[in-house]
Amino acid sequence: MSGSMKSVFERYNKLKEEHHHLMNPVSEEKFWQTEAASLRQQLQYLQECHSRQLMGEELTGLGIKELQNLENQLEMSLKGVRMKKDQILTSEIKELRQKGNLIHQDNVELYQKMDQIQKENAELQKKVYGSRSTGEENAASNPSFMVRNGYDLHAPIGLQLSQPQTQYSESSAKVMKLGLQLH
Repeated sequence: MSGSMKSVFERYNKLKEEHHHLMNPVSEEKFWQTEAASLRQQLQYLQECHSRQLMGEELTGLGIKELQNLENQLEMSLKGVRMKKDQILTSEIKELRQKGNLIHQDNVELYQKMDQIQKENAELQKKVYGSRSTGEENAASNPSFMVRNGYDLHAPIGLQLSQPQTQYSESSAKVMKLGLQLH
């Protein structure tokens, strides 16, 4: 039992003795309300004092043993904070790697689609150029081969996908300018 609670019961017993065991419920309730309010204030003060001590303030009244206990407590708290921070960083790195893998997978699929489109484009050009040599006479006589705006249906279709290029840096631009000045 803590010293505060011990002193509360001592005061209660003393009060009972003073009233010769004839305390009525109202005065008893009032006593406990007052004691509860006092204990709440003490608890608040201790919490504030403890918080300040954890911040390295108000250490004047503490001896070596109390300071050692406080230091141990702070080291344990710091260890817990660092462990939590490491857990968060590890999970964030894992998440970023997963996102990176997904983006890489999407990139691979896009290049595969691009390659497929280029192959289809090459096949279309072969078909168009192959049929043009035999059907050139028909194209002149048959108006269905002409589009209304005048473009030839047999004209080669050029579908091109360009790969993303990195912009040249300012230093390479300067080199180009210097090269031009030398000529």
